[in-house]
Amino acid sequence: MPTATWLTVAMSFAGLLVLAFCGFKVHLGVRRLARELDRTRRRLEPEQTALRSELHDLQEAHAARDSGDGVRSG
Repeated sequence: MPTATWLTVAMSFAGLLVLAFCGFKVHLGVRRLARELDRTRRRLEPEQTALRSELHDLQEAHAARDSGDGVRSG
């Protein structure tokens, strides 16, 4: 085989190694991001539950006020 062919094969292999390394780094970054998102979700869950409960209470109060069941002075 001519030298140019071997050089082409070697350079292609080196390029594949670089791509594999970059892919591995991306994989590690995605795993780290997933862990961070999970941690953040666990931290925010109690606050989200409290806000949903407060919104539900406000909606019930608004519905009771608009339904005409309440007494209004006029």
